[in-house]
Amino acid sequence: MRRRSAYKRPGRGISGGNRKIAIGAAVAALVAGGLAVGTGLSSASTACDGLDQSLRDTQQFMAEQRANPNAQTEAILKNRQEVIDLINLQRRQAGCTGDVAAPPAAPPTAPPVAETTAPAPVEETTAPPANNGGGDATGEVVCKGSTVTLSGEAGAPFASSGTFPLGTRLKVTNLDNDKSITVSVESTSGSCILLNNAAFEEVREPGKFLIRRAVIERVG
Repeated sequence: MRRRSAYKRPGRGISGGNRKIAIGAAVAALVAGGLAVGTGLSSASTACDGLDQSLRDTQQFMAEQRANPNAQTEAILKNRQEVIDLINLQRRQAGCTGDVAAPPAAPPTAPPVAETTAPAPVEETTAPPANNGGGDATGEVVCKGSTVTLSGEAGAPFASSGTFPLGTRLKVTNLDNDKSITVSVESTSGSCILLNNAAFEEVREPGKFLIRRAVIERVG
């Protein structure tokens, strides 16, 4: 008469139902981990897109300044280099690893032709103070389709622009969260408008360094 062995194969103590539950829990954990990693990568990619674009715009503007120097070029280049240093610091903090190469220098432009007739005098007006809270001010929509990012400059809210002269007041509305801010152009850049850190913080979405759906209005 044969004796039954007391040895049991590993895993026989788990019923079919319990085994399915255990496998299901393991799969769920793997899926959750994958989603967490994917979400983190997506957020980092969004942040880097804006910072990379801001870096490219600043490099392009500096290249154009070097190709067409004027009395203010040295001071402008010094200011923009400080901006680049700040953007690179933010890129490192955000984990951006892409190589943003400096654009080739633009060919120098021909000197402007002297005017034969004197321009008509422009009536001076006193611009109203900047409304840093956005408000209901509306004006001419400009730079349609342009994205908005930050210049990396510190201080109270203001803007930099390569399209509008200093003192121009621009209203920026982020259509993704309906936040807006009205600021004055106080420095020069290579974009329609760049917001400094304080101004960008007022209208951006958390974790994003680029406003893709923006309305830019000239209000003063």
